[in-house]
Amino acid sequence: MQIAPKPVRVHWRRKAQGASILPLARPLPGVPNAVTGRAAPGVMYSARTRVHSEAVLRSFCAFHLEEGTGPIMNPFPAGRDRRRPPGTGRSFRVTSGGRYRPSVPTRLPRRIPDGRFNELFAALKYNRDRALLAFWVSNGARTEELLTSRQRDPLPGDQLLGIIRKGTRAYQQLPSSPDAFVWLWLYQEESWRAGTPRDPAAPLWWTLRRPFRPLNYHAARAMLNRANTLLEANWTLHDLRHTAAYRMARDPKLALTDVQWVLGHAHLTTTQIYVPAGRDEIIEAVRAHHLRQERVARIPAVPTAGYRPQALNDLFGGSL
Repeated sequence: MQIAPKPVRVHWRRKAQGASILPLARPLPGVPNAVTGRAAPGVMYSARTRVHSEAVLRSFCAFHLEEGTGPIMNPFPAGRDRRRPPGTGRSFRVTSGGRYRPSVPTRLPRRIPDGRFNELFAALKYNRDRALLAFWVSNGARTEELLTSRQRDPLPGDQLLGIIRKGTRAYQQLPSSPDAFVWLWLYQEESWRAGTPRDPAAPLWWTLRRPFRPLNYHAARAMLNRANTLLEANWTLHDLRHTAAYRMARDPKLALTDVQWVLGHAHLTTTQIYVPAGRDEIIEAVRAHHLRQERVARIPAVPTAGYRPQALNDLFGGSL
């Protein structure tokens, strides 16, 4: 995976209609998007993909090694053993990661700036899509979690929306913004008039065309991609969760433990990655710094009070 390029797969539309049609327009591999700054997927496998694959294969071989149904030696060993130096107490082994695990560069989560989010919101055509984005960016729910909501879960009076948490499958009510419930009400009125089931136990989100089906992840992703096409951007659904996390974590009146509860993080260290300023905020802060430095350089020097003008003229040659 480190030396071999990714296989080129033919799009299903081109495969179904034959190779006579023109190929679908795709961004150049590795070229950053002019709107979002995110680079398109490259030709080679990324370090994160290789780390994930190494962890899966190592766990798979370790399971069969323990069950006695696989190799007598794991071909994906853990990190090299490190022993405590003699004379420092009991010796023990410490293993770190995998021996073939590549190093992954740390990066800040990408959020959508307020101006770009307004453009993305304006590019949507339907009230259902506006309601989805309003909920994602206000309560920070994962994409699959929001799609698990039922028609009995929204509580507009309390501004709460119930979801099923990913992993634990626990039911949790998340506080959401008032405008999200406004868009939800507009969408439900249109959906019920169109003929979708009206039942408290029925799914909350449905497709817009017959035959009506519960909305899934791929349909929600296609909805966002249609707006991305208009804006020539490549925002993802998970960027909306990052945006909500940044907005809550950067609020000084909101405790970080409260943000952890809303986001559903098991560890507080995961929530802390949203505390530092994002890339766009850092760039704007540095630009403001340079602007202040330029203004300071333009201010003429004013003599300090207490010096006689005649002494200053003698010192500086009559320039003051």
